[in-house]
Amino acid sequence: MKILVLGSGAREHAIILALRAESAEHEIFAAPGNAGIAQDASLVSLDPLDGAAVTSFANTHAIDLVVIGPEAPLVAGVADVLRERGIPVFGPGKAAAQLEGSKAFSKRIMDAAGVPTGRAVRAATIADVETALDEFGAPHVVKADGLAAGKGVIVTSDRAEALAHAAHYLPEGPVLVEEFLSGPEVSLFFLSDGDTVRALSPAQDFKRAYDGDEGPNTGGMGAYTPLPWLAEQFGSEADFVSLVTEQVALPVIRQLDAEGTPFIGLLYAGLILTSSGVRVIEFNARFGDPETQVVLPRLVTPLSGLLFAAASGTLEDQPQPEFSDDVAITVVLASEGYPEAPQTGRPIEGLADAASVDGVRIVHAATAGPDAPGGDLLATGGRVLNVVATASDFATARAAAYDAIGRITLEGAHFRTDIAARVAE
Repeated sequence: MKILVLGSGAREHAIILALRAESAEHEIFAAPGNAGIAQDASLVSLDPLDGAAVTSFANTHAIDLVVIGPEAPLVAGVADVLRERGIPVFGPGKAAAQLEGSKAFSKRIMDAAGVPTGRAVRAATIADVETALDEFGAPHVVKADGLAAGKGVIVTSDRAEALAHAAHYLPEGPVLVEEFLSGPEVSLFFLSDGDTVRALSPAQDFKRAYDGDEGPNTGGMGAYTPLPWLAEQFGSEADFVSLVTEQVALPVIRQLDAEGTPFIGLLYAGLILTSSGVRVIEFNARFGDPETQVVLPRLVTPLSGLLFAAASGTLEDQPQPEFSDDVAITVVLASEGYPEAPQTGRPIEGLADAASVDGVRIVHAATAGPDAPGGDLLATGGRVLNVVATASDFATARAAAYDAIGRITLEGAHFRTDIAARVAE
Protein backbone atom coordinates (compact mmCIF):
# COMPACT_ATOMS: atom_id res chain seq x y z
CA MET A 1 0.00 0.00 0.00
CA LYS A 2 1.19 3.53 -0.79
CA ILE A 3 0.52 5.80 2.18
CA LEU A 4 1.05 9.54 2.61
CA VAL A 5 1.23 10.79 6.21
CA LEU A 6 0.82 14.53 6.75
CA GLY A 7 2.61 16.07 9.73
CA SER A 8 5.99 16.55 11.32
CA GLY A 9 5.70 15.47 14.94
CA ALA A 10 6.10 12.47 17.22
CA ARG A 11 2.50 11.44 16.58
CA GLU A 12 3.21 11.07 12.87
CA HIS A 13 6.49 9.26 13.55
CA ALA A 14 4.63 6.83 15.84
CA ILE A 15 2.03 6.18 13.13
CA ILE A 16 4.76 5.51 10.57
CA LEU A 17 6.63 3.18 12.95
CA ALA A 18 3.41 1.21 13.51
CA LEU A 19 2.93 0.90 9.74
CA ARG A 20 6.55 -0.19 9.33
CA ALA A 21 6.09 -2.87 12.01
CA GLU A 22 3.46 -4.68 9.93
CA SER A 23 4.31 -7.76 7.89
CA ALA A 24 3.01 -6.02 4.77
CA GLU A 25 5.45 -3.88 2.80
CA HIS A 26 4.21 -0.30 2.53
CA GLU A 27 5.63 2.58 0.54
CA ILE A 28 5.36 5.48 2.96
CA PHE A 29 5.70 9.20 2.23
CA ALA A 30 5.62 11.97 4.83
CA ALA A 31 5.09 15.70 4.47
CA PRO A 32 6.95 17.55 5.80
CA GLY A 33 8.29 15.04 8.37
CA ASN A 34 11.36 15.45 10.57
CA ALA A 35 14.85 13.98 10.90
CA GLY A 36 13.60 10.84 12.62
CA ILE A 37 10.74 10.29 10.20
CA ALA A 38 13.25 10.58 7.35
CA GLN A 39 14.74 7.28 8.51
CA ASP A 40 11.42 5.49 8.11
CA ALA A 41 9.65 7.26 5.22
CA SER A 42 10.37 9.30 2.10
CA LEU A 43 10.07 12.99 2.92
CA VAL A 44 8.07 15.18 0.56
CA SER A 45 8.41 18.95 0.24
CA LEU A 46 4.71 19.62 0.52
CA ASP A 47 2.61 22.07 2.54
CA PRO A 48 0.15 19.89 4.52
CA LEU A 49 -2.27 22.83 4.68
CA ASP A 50 -2.48 23.05 0.86
CA GLY A 51 -5.27 20.68 -0.11
CA ALA A 52 -4.72 21.13 -3.84
CA ALA A 53 -1.00 20.35 -3.56
CA VAL A 54 -1.64 17.29 -1.39
CA THR A 55 -4.27 16.03 -3.82
CA SER A 56 -1.98 16.56 -6.80
CA PHE A 57 0.81 14.58 -5.13
CA ALA A 58 -1.59 11.79 -4.15
CA ASN A 59 -2.87 11.48 -7.71
CA THR A 60 0.56 11.66 -9.32
CA HIS A 61 2.02 8.98 -7.04
CA ALA A 62 -1.08 6.73 -6.93
CA ILE A 63 -1.41 7.07 -3.16
CA ASP A 64 -3.82 4.51 -1.68
CA LEU A 65 -4.39 6.28 1.64
CA VAL A 66 -3.69 9.73 3.09
CA VAL A 67 -3.39 9.95 6.88
CA ILE A 68 -3.74 13.47 8.30
CA GLY A 69 -1.87 13.68 11.61
CA PRO A 70 -2.18 17.23 13.06
CA GLU A 71 -5.28 19.29 13.67
CA ALA A 72 -4.44 22.33 11.49
CA PRO A 73 -4.89 20.59 8.09
CA LEU A 74 -8.14 19.03 9.33
CA VAL A 75 -9.61 22.36 10.43
CA ALA A 76 -8.40 23.85 7.13
CA GLY A 77 -10.48 21.30 5.19
CA VAL A 78 -7.68 19.35 3.50
CA ALA A 79 -9.62 16.08 3.92
CA ASP A 80 -12.57 17.56 2.02
CA VAL A 81 -10.41 18.37 -1.00
CA LEU A 82 -8.99 14.85 -1.08
CA ARG A 83 -12.42 13.19 -0.75
CA GLU A 84 -13.82 15.31 -3.56
CA ARG A 85 -11.18 13.70 -5.78
CA GLY A 86 -12.03 10.20 -4.56
CA ILE A 87 -8.82 9.72 -2.55
CA PRO A 88 -9.25 7.66 0.66
CA VAL A 89 -8.28 9.86 3.59
CA PHE A 90 -8.16 9.18 7.32
CA GLY A 91 -9.26 12.41 8.96
CA PRO A 92 -12.54 14.32 9.28
CA GLY A 93 -13.67 17.07 6.96
CA LYS A 94 -13.61 20.73 7.96
CA ALA A 95 -17.13 20.77 9.42
CA ALA A 96 -16.67 17.68 11.60
CA ALA A 97 -13.17 18.81 12.63
CA GLN A 98 -14.81 21.74 14.41
CA LEU A 99 -15.27 19.23 17.20
CA GLU A 100 -11.67 20.19 18.01
CA GLY A 101 -11.46 23.51 16.20
CA SER A 102 -14.17 25.12 18.33
CA LYS A 103 -14.80 24.32 22.00
CA ALA A 104 -18.21 25.97 21.70
CA PHE A 105 -19.15 23.71 18.75
CA SER A 106 -17.99 20.69 20.71
CA LYS A 107 -20.14 21.62 23.71
CA ARG A 108 -23.17 22.10 21.45
CA ILE A 109 -22.70 18.66 19.91
CA MET A 110 -22.31 17.08 23.34
CA ASP A 111 -25.48 18.76 24.57
CA ALA A 112 -27.42 17.64 21.49
CA ALA A 113 -26.11 14.08 21.81
CA GLY A 114 -26.72 13.84 25.55
CA VAL A 115 -23.04 13.25 26.32
CA PRO A 116 -22.03 13.86 29.95
CA THR A 117 -19.74 16.87 30.31
CA GLY A 118 -19.17 19.83 32.60
CA ARG A 119 -21.14 23.06 32.54
CA ALA A 120 -19.67 25.83 30.41
CA VAL A 121 -20.28 29.48 29.52
CA ARG A 122 -19.18 31.08 26.26
CA ALA A 123 -17.74 34.47 27.18
CA ALA A 124 -17.14 37.23 24.64
CA THR A 125 -15.94 39.96 27.02
CA ILE A 126 -13.94 40.22 30.22
CA ALA A 127 -17.16 41.13 32.02
CA ASP A 128 -18.72 37.87 30.79
CA VAL A 129 -15.65 35.99 32.00
CA GLU A 130 -15.82 37.59 35.43
CA THR A 131 -19.49 36.67 35.78
CA ALA A 132 -18.82 33.05 34.79
CA LEU A 133 -15.83 32.74 37.13
CA ASP A 134 -18.00 33.94 40.01
CA GLU A 135 -20.78 31.51 39.04
CA PHE A 136 -18.58 28.41 38.95
CA GLY A 137 -16.11 29.38 41.67
CA ALA A 138 -12.51 28.19 42.07
CA PRO A 139 -10.59 26.36 40.76
CA HIS A 140 -11.17 28.27 37.53
CA VAL A 141 -11.07 26.65 34.07
CA VAL A 142 -10.68 28.93 31.03
CA LYS A 143 -10.23 27.63 27.50
CA ALA A 144 -9.44 29.30 24.20
CA ASP A 145 -12.26 28.44 21.79
CA GLY A 146 -9.96 27.63 18.86
CA LEU A 147 -6.73 25.72 18.33
CA ALA A 148 -3.90 26.57 20.71
CA ALA A 149 -1.43 23.65 20.34
CA GLY A 150 -2.50 22.14 23.65
CA LYS A 151 -1.72 25.33 25.60
CA GLY A 152 -5.05 27.19 25.41
CA VAL A 153 -6.36 25.84 28.72
CA ILE A 154 -5.66 27.13 32.21
CA VAL A 155 -6.77 25.58 35.49
CA THR A 156 -6.01 27.83 38.44
CA SER A 157 -7.34 28.99 41.80
CA ASP A 158 -5.95 32.46 41.08
CA ARG A 159 -8.79 34.58 39.70
CA ALA A 160 -6.42 37.23 38.34
CA GLU A 161 -4.45 34.57 36.48
CA ALA A 162 -7.66 33.17 34.97
CA LEU A 163 -8.70 36.65 33.83
CA ALA A 164 -5.27 37.31 32.31
CA HIS A 165 -5.49 34.03 30.37
CA ALA A 166 -8.93 35.00 29.06
CA ALA A 167 -7.71 38.48 28.12
CA HIS A 168 -4.87 36.92 26.11
CA TYR A 169 -7.25 34.88 23.94
CA LEU A 170 -10.31 37.15 23.75
CA PRO A 171 -8.90 39.22 20.83
CA GLU A 172 -9.06 35.97 18.80
CA GLY A 173 -12.70 35.34 19.75
CA PRO A 174 -14.86 34.16 22.66
CA VAL A 175 -13.45 31.86 25.35
CA LEU A 176 -15.11 29.13 27.36
CA VAL A 177 -15.32 29.24 31.14
CA GLU A 178 -16.10 25.81 32.55
CA GLU A 179 -16.82 24.28 35.91
CA PHE A 180 -13.88 22.45 37.44
CA LEU A 181 -14.16 18.67 37.41
CA SER A 182 -12.10 16.58 39.81
CA GLY A 183 -10.76 13.07 39.25
CA PRO A 184 -8.23 11.05 37.26
CA GLU A 185 -8.06 11.77 33.53
CA VAL A 186 -8.12 9.19 30.74
CA SER A 187 -7.54 9.50 27.00
CA LEU A 188 -9.45 7.11 24.75
CA PHE A 189 -9.18 6.93 20.95
CA PHE A 190 -11.97 5.81 18.62
CA LEU A 191 -11.62 5.01 14.93
CA SER A 192 -14.73 6.03 13.01
CA ASP A 193 -15.95 5.68 9.43
CA GLY A 194 -18.87 8.02 10.10
CA ASP A 195 -21.12 5.23 11.37
CA THR A 196 -19.15 2.44 13.06
CA VAL A 197 -16.58 3.01 15.81
CA ARG A 198 -13.72 0.85 17.07
CA ALA A 199 -12.00 1.75 20.35
CA LEU A 200 -8.28 1.55 21.04
CA SER A 201 -6.64 1.07 24.45
CA PRO A 202 -7.06 3.79 27.11
CA ALA A 203 -4.00 5.83 28.10
CA GLN A 204 -3.14 8.55 30.59
CA ASP A 205 -0.98 11.54 29.76
CA PHE A 206 0.79 14.17 31.86
CA LYS A 207 0.00 17.74 30.82
CA ARG A 208 1.96 19.79 33.33
CA ALA A 209 5.58 20.64 32.60
CA TYR A 210 7.14 19.47 35.86
CA ASP A 211 7.06 16.62 38.36
CA GLY A 212 4.06 16.37 40.66
CA ASP A 213 1.84 18.05 38.06
CA GLU A 214 3.45 21.41 38.71
CA GLY A 215 4.09 24.20 36.22
CA PRO A 216 2.25 25.33 33.09
CA ASN A 217 0.13 23.20 30.80
CA THR A 218 1.98 21.71 27.84
CA GLY A 219 1.14 19.58 24.84
CA GLY A 220 1.99 16.56 27.03
CA MET A 221 5.17 15.47 28.81
CA GLY A 222 4.59 11.71 28.92
CA ALA A 223 2.01 8.94 28.89
CA TYR A 224 1.42 5.29 29.68
CA THR A 225 -0.94 2.44 28.83
CA PRO A 226 -2.82 0.25 29.79
CA LEU A 227 -4.57 1.57 32.91
CA PRO A 228 -4.92 -1.33 35.36
CA TRP A 229 -6.56 0.86 37.99
CA LEU A 230 -9.68 1.22 35.83
CA ALA A 231 -10.71 -2.23 37.06
CA GLU A 232 -11.20 -0.85 40.58
CA GLN A 233 -14.11 1.33 39.46
CA PHE A 234 -15.42 -0.35 36.31
CA GLY A 235 -14.72 -4.06 36.75
CA SER A 236 -12.25 -4.17 33.86
CA GLU A 237 -10.69 -1.96 31.24
CA ALA A 238 -12.95 -3.59 28.64
CA ASP A 239 -16.05 -2.63 30.65
CA PHE A 240 -14.82 0.96 30.83
CA VAL A 241 -14.21 1.07 27.08
CA SER A 242 -17.68 -0.36 26.42
CA LEU A 243 -19.29 2.24 28.69
CA VAL A 244 -17.53 5.17 27.01
CA THR A 245 -18.30 3.77 23.56
CA GLU A 246 -22.02 3.66 24.32
CA GLN A 247 -22.30 6.91 26.32
CA VAL A 248 -19.81 9.11 24.47
CA ALA A 249 -18.41 7.97 21.13
CA LEU A 250 -21.48 6.55 19.41
CA PRO A 251 -23.84 9.41 20.43
CA VAL A 252 -21.38 12.01 19.12
CA ILE A 253 -20.74 10.15 15.86
CA ARG A 254 -24.48 9.70 15.31
CA GLN A 255 -25.20 13.37 16.08
CA LEU A 256 -22.59 14.55 13.59
CA ASP A 257 -23.93 12.16 10.96
CA ALA A 258 -27.48 13.42 11.58
CA GLU A 259 -26.26 16.97 10.98
CA GLY A 260 -24.76 15.98 7.63
CA THR A 261 -21.15 16.19 8.82
CA PRO A 262 -20.01 12.56 9.23
CA PHE A 263 -16.87 12.09 11.29
CA ILE A 264 -14.34 9.93 9.44
CA GLY A 265 -11.06 9.54 11.28
CA LEU A 266 -9.86 9.48 14.87
CA LEU A 267 -12.11 10.74 17.65
CA TYR A 268 -10.02 11.52 20.72
CA ALA A 269 -12.05 11.67 23.93
CA GLY A 270 -10.41 13.43 26.85
CA LEU A 271 -12.26 12.07 29.88
CA ILE A 272 -12.32 12.65 33.62
CA LEU A 273 -13.60 10.10 36.13
CA THR A 274 -15.57 12.13 38.66
CA SER A 275 -17.44 10.92 41.72
CA SER A 276 -20.61 11.32 39.62
CA GLY A 277 -19.33 9.26 36.68
CA VAL A 278 -17.41 9.72 33.46
CA ARG A 279 -17.39 13.24 32.01
CA VAL A 280 -15.91 14.53 28.74
CA ILE A 281 -13.34 17.31 29.12
CA GLU A 282 -12.70 17.75 25.41
CA PHE A 283 -12.67 16.12 22.01
CA ASN A 284 -9.86 16.17 19.49
CA ALA A 285 -10.23 15.22 15.84
CA ARG A 286 -6.95 13.31 15.50
CA PHE A 287 -4.56 10.99 17.33
CA GLY A 288 -3.39 12.49 20.61
CA ASP A 289 0.23 13.27 21.34
CA PRO A 290 1.92 11.72 23.37
CA GLU A 291 -0.69 8.99 23.91
CA THR A 292 -0.31 7.69 20.34
CA GLN A 293 3.33 6.92 21.08
CA VAL A 294 2.30 4.36 23.73
CA VAL A 295 -0.98 3.04 22.33
CA LEU A 296 0.28 2.03 18.88
CA PRO A 297 3.30 -0.05 19.99
CA ARG A 298 0.87 -2.39 21.78
CA LEU A 299 -1.51 -2.67 18.83
CA VAL A 300 -1.47 -6.20 17.37
CA THR A 301 -4.10 -5.61 14.67
CA PRO A 302 -2.48 -4.08 11.55
CA LEU A 303 -2.94 -0.31 11.74
CA SER A 304 -3.08 0.13 7.96
CA GLY A 305 -6.18 -2.08 7.71
CA LEU A 306 -7.98 -0.14 10.43
CA LEU A 307 -7.15 3.26 8.93
CA PHE A 308 -8.13 2.22 5.41
CA ALA A 309 -11.39 0.66 6.63
CA ALA A 310 -12.30 3.90 8.40
CA ALA A 311 -11.40 5.94 5.32
CA SER A 312 -13.40 3.69 2.99
CA GLY A 313 -16.50 3.19 5.14
CA THR A 314 -15.92 -0.50 5.88
CA LEU A 315 -14.99 -0.38 9.56
CA GLU A 316 -17.89 -2.68 10.46
CA ASP A 317 -16.01 -5.46 8.67
CA GLN A 318 -13.05 -5.02 11.03
CA PRO A 319 -12.96 -6.90 14.36
CA GLN A 320 -12.25 -5.07 17.58
CA PRO A 321 -8.56 -4.09 17.65
CA GLU A 322 -6.31 -6.42 19.66
CA PHE A 323 -3.48 -5.32 21.94
CA SER A 324 -0.51 -7.11 23.45
CA ASP A 325 -0.21 -7.73 27.18
CA ASP A 326 2.88 -5.51 27.32
CA VAL A 327 2.81 -2.09 28.95
CA ALA A 328 4.22 1.04 27.34
CA ILE A 329 5.37 4.39 28.68
CA THR A 330 6.82 7.45 27.00
CA VAL A 331 8.87 10.29 28.45
CA VAL A 332 9.14 13.55 26.50
CA LEU A 333 12.44 15.40 26.25
CA ALA A 334 11.72 19.14 25.99
CA SER A 335 13.91 22.07 25.06
CA GLU A 336 15.00 24.63 27.63
CA GLY A 337 12.25 27.19 28.15
CA TYR A 338 9.40 24.96 26.97
CA PRO A 339 6.49 25.67 26.90
CA GLU A 340 6.78 29.47 27.16
CA ALA A 341 9.92 30.16 25.10
CA PRO A 342 11.71 27.01 23.89
CA GLN A 343 15.34 27.38 22.82
CA THR A 344 15.96 25.75 19.45
CA GLY A 345 18.87 24.96 17.14
CA ARG A 346 20.89 23.08 19.76
CA PRO A 347 22.59 19.74 18.97
CA ILE A 348 21.27 16.42 20.29
CA GLU A 349 23.78 13.73 21.25
CA GLY A 350 23.53 10.13 22.44
CA LEU A 351 20.53 9.00 20.40
CA ALA A 352 22.12 5.76 19.20
CA ASP A 353 23.18 4.89 22.73
CA ALA A 354 19.67 5.56 24.02
CA ALA A 355 18.07 3.45 21.28
CA SER A 356 20.31 0.51 22.24
CA VAL A 357 18.47 0.05 25.56
CA ASP A 358 16.32 -3.08 25.43
CA GLY A 359 12.66 -2.34 24.70
CA VAL A 360 13.28 1.32 23.79
CA ARG A 361 12.54 3.25 20.63
CA ILE A 362 13.17 6.94 19.97
CA VAL A 363 10.25 8.80 18.42
CA HIS A 364 11.15 12.19 16.97
CA ALA A 365 8.98 15.27 17.44
CA ALA A 366 11.03 18.35 16.51
CA THR A 367 14.36 17.41 14.99
CA ALA A 368 16.28 18.40 11.88
CA GLY A 369 19.30 17.02 10.07
CA PRO A 370 22.83 18.08 11.02
CA ASP A 371 24.40 21.26 9.63
CA ALA A 372 27.16 19.13 8.13
CA PRO A 373 27.53 15.44 7.20
CA GLY A 374 28.23 13.33 10.27
CA GLY A 375 27.11 16.05 12.66
CA ASP A 376 24.49 15.92 15.39
CA LEU A 377 20.76 16.31 14.85
CA LEU A 378 19.31 19.63 15.97
CA ALA A 379 16.33 20.42 18.16
CA THR A 380 13.81 22.55 16.27
CA GLY A 381 10.95 22.92 18.73
CA GLY A 382 9.68 22.62 22.29
CA ARG A 383 8.97 18.91 22.59
CA VAL A 384 12.00 17.44 20.85
CA LEU A 385 11.55 13.68 21.09
CA ASN A 386 9.89 10.82 22.94
CA VAL A 387 11.65 7.91 24.60
CA VAL A 388 9.17 5.03 24.38
CA ALA A 389 9.69 1.81 26.34
CA THR A 390 7.66 -1.39 26.24
CA ALA A 391 8.02 -4.26 28.72
CA SER A 392 6.01 -6.87 30.60
CA ASP A 393 5.54 -4.56 33.60
CA PHE A 394 5.69 -0.86 34.40
CA ALA A 395 8.73 -1.02 36.69
CA THR A 396 10.80 -2.54 33.90
CA ALA A 397 9.45 -0.13 31.28
CA ARG A 398 10.16 2.90 33.49
CA ALA A 399 13.68 1.73 34.22
CA ALA A 400 14.38 1.32 30.51
CA ALA A 401 12.86 4.66 29.53
CA TYR A 402 14.77 6.65 32.14
CA ASP A 403 17.99 4.76 31.44
CA ALA A 404 17.65 5.71 27.77
CA ILE A 405 16.70 9.34 28.27
CA GLY A 406 19.63 9.73 30.65
CA ARG A 407 21.96 8.88 27.75
CA ILE A 408 20.70 11.77 25.59
CA THR A 409 22.38 15.16 25.81
CA LEU A 410 20.62 18.40 24.85
CA GLU A 411 21.76 21.60 26.53
CA GLY A 412 19.15 22.92 28.95
CA ALA A 413 16.64 20.16 28.18
CA HIS A 414 14.17 18.96 30.80
CA PHE A 415 11.81 16.03 31.32
CA ARG A 416 9.52 14.72 34.02
CA THR A 417 10.85 11.96 36.26
CA ASP A 418 7.49 10.73 37.55
CA ILE A 419 5.79 9.35 34.41
CA ALA A 420 3.83 6.20 35.39
CA ALA A 421 5.50 6.21 38.83
CA ARG A 422 2.31 5.54 40.77
CA VAL A 423 1.12 2.70 38.58
CA ALA A 424 4.59 1.13 38.73
CA GLU A 425 4.36 1.12 42.52
